[in-house]
Amino acid sequence: MMRRDRGLGMCLRQFGVALVLALVAASPAAAQFLPEGFFATLPEPGAPAKVEANVLSYDKSSDVISAQGRVLMQYEGYSIACDDLRYEQQTGNLNCIGNVQLVDPAGTKYTAETIEVTGGMKQAFLQSLTLTTTDGARITASDVRYSSTLETVLNQATYTPCGECIDAKGNRVGWKVKAAKLIQNAETRTIYFEQPSLEVLGIPVAWLPWLSLPDPSAKQSNGFMLPRVNYKQVYGGRITAPYFINIGEDTEILLAPSLMSRQGFLMAAEWQQQFDYGSFTVKASGLYQLDPGAFSELGNREWRGAIQSSGRFQPIADWTVGWSYSAFTDAAYFDDYDFSTADWVTNEVYATHLSTDFYADLRVQEFLKLGQYGTIAAADLAQSQQAATLPNARGNGYFDFGDWGQVRANGNLLGVYRAENSSALYGGIPYVFGYEGAKTHASGELSWQNQIIAPGGVVVTPYLGLRADITNYDSGDLGNPVVGDPEPAEQFLFAATPIAAVDFRWPLFAANGLDTHLLEPIAQLVYRGSDTSLVGITNDNAHSFVLDDTNIFSYDRFTGTDRQETGLRANVGARYLANFSGGQWLEIVGGQSFHLAGVNAFAVDDPVNTGVSSGLEDTASYVVLGARGSPYAGLTLGAKLQVDPDGPRVARAGLGGNYAFGPYSVGSDYVYLPADAATGVLADQHEVTLRGSTPLPLDYWRAIGSVSWDIAASEWLEARGELIYDDGYFLAGGFAQANGATHETPNSVTFGVQFKLKAPGAQFDILNY
Repeated sequence: MMRRDRGLGMCLRQFGVALVLALVAASPAAAQFLPEGFFATLPEPGAPAKVEANVLSYDKSSDVISAQGRVLMQYEGYSIACDDLRYEQQTGNLNCIGNVQLVDPAGTKYTAETIEVTGGMKQAFLQSLTLTTTDGARITASDVRYSSTLETVLNQATYTPCGECIDAKGNRVGWKVKAAKLIQNAETRTIYFEQPSLEVLGIPVAWLPWLSLPDPSAKQSNGFMLPRVNYKQVYGGRITAPYFINIGEDTEILLAPSLMSRQGFLMAAEWQQQFDYGSFTVKASGLYQLDPGAFSELGNREWRGAIQSSGRFQPIADWTVGWSYSAFTDAAYFDDYDFSTADWVTNEVYATHLSTDFYADLRVQEFLKLGQYGTIAAADLAQSQQAATLPNARGNGYFDFGDWGQVRANGNLLGVYRAENSSALYGGIPYVFGYEGAKTHASGELSWQNQIIAPGGVVVTPYLGLRADITNYDSGDLGNPVVGDPEPAEQFLFAATPIAAVDFRWPLFAANGLDTHLLEPIAQLVYRGSDTSLVGITNDNAHSFVLDDTNIFSYDRFTGTDRQETGLRANVGARYLANFSGGQWLEIVGGQSFHLAGVNAFAVDDPVNTGVSSGLEDTASYVVLGARGSPYAGLTLGAKLQVDPDGPRVARAGLGGNYAFGPYSVGSDYVYLPADAATGVLADQHEVTLRGSTPLPLDYWRAIGSVSWDIAASEWLEARGELIYDDGYFLAGGFAQANGATHETPNSVTFGVQFKLKAPGAQFDILNY
């Protein structure tokens, strides 16, 4: 039977809001495991409610609403059901008894035996609560007491990310957190656990007498965060207990004290300050080492530490300014104590502008080396060989003129200071990576290009440009001589380079049903009218270069502004792309470059040997090919090839492939580099890597392995094996890696283990070393 009453409906709307708020507010204590914004959507009072019940009545004398039988109410996307309810309007008390069920608009399900709401809708008591999210996570409690102004208490509370955490085969999976009592304090914004314990795969693994954490339903609150545990031989066992402090609405401090069995106490702290237009961060850490001799000469000191700061602001539209700064006692500190494994840090101040047609970036930079060095002297020398850029500035602008084409302007200003020469011998060949002294190099280029569709569908793109370079170099005091050629003399250079080019492409398209084919012959003619290639005097930013399918059709292939191509060149080749109805695809790019006149920049030596044996130093370059594709689902293949037409011989080759079929995967890579006395490669290099991954007969276990082998030298380079358990909620595993004689860490063996607790929208590393 269903009855409707206007006054009763209004009262039940109030009841609906109270019941929804009571249930939703009773559960934020576990919100750190739930999706972001899970408790953000609450119904507004006054909306229409639909109520159904076997018996629905209103006692005017006592001002009591009651419903018996299966009561069902739908309110603002919420569905609420119970066996019996009673609502006293005068006191605001509400009782919902028997098989209480609630489903919110997100699909989260709440169940309880009884709900009592008292104190004018401000306090609630729930018995036998179960909350199940749409992701499958589950929260239970024997009873819940809620007060909107005081605290929420869950007795005998549990959380699991996987519901019952039993799979279809009956295996126990995932993890569970239990607590005798879980209290959320609304005033202090903390969550307090009494006797919390952790179960993994149904086995208890950890217990604490108490634990306090910041309330995840509040963005800023004080308290301990998830602790971290790891181990390293040099510092022993280590436990870190981060503690968050909220100073104000825009100020946060994170303290991360660590206690180590071998080295003692390490203190780390981070301060974050927010502003309307940006923020800055300050980090500091340090310790007094109990056993300095556990480290090499760099770390063999009593006091070690570091301070770091960074900031980023947007004072006006399209502009961003900021800085980054680091100082430390020694270059090995960050690596020794697991703060960073990077090879360097950059101290800089910068300003960047970015708009639709213009980009500018101005930086003053200092590069600091990090890592392990045998001696303090070696670390000091390595640092003095690093450059400081005073400044490093770039700018680009684009101006479209419709049918008349596009004008581009770009400029670069690079100032380099280095205290010591940086050089080395490789296979008896000297390489100078940077000279001591100071250099300033300014370059700019103004160009115009336009795309024209000629008869027959040929796309013609003419290009005209002018580049100017101004460079000045002042040498240092010659305190650290370079290997090989002496330092260049102090000098000033000005060069103006006219540029003219034209690009021809003829895209030919064919379709056969759902199969499509594109064949695009390409021809370019490029003239750069200068006899000076080393426009930076010293080469500081154009060190690396490999000719392949990605740059065969470039007008200037050098990677930096200190070198430029010169003379007249022709680049010819083609691109082919096919897509098939079955999902297969194939792309092939090939070409060759010819030097026709003028100075060939790639035949001009520089101290870094850029361009030597690149395949462009001769009149006819190497022929380059690149191919990649997927012949059928799960298989991807790729290959690159350089062919010297004078031999003919293979000058460089590489190929690789990956195949995944179901839970299995295999892959391989091969690289070939022939011996070349000019670059210090003394013997042919044939390196192959094999890798694979396979599930094991045990559920959720997987083995992963790889090995790299030098075929020419008949020795292995690296071998690695991993064993991983991952049921989707709990991950555990370990690895072992052995390195060969030519590895960065030669003839060494390393081990590691990891444990991860995973939940919907979150993942926690609890041990990793």
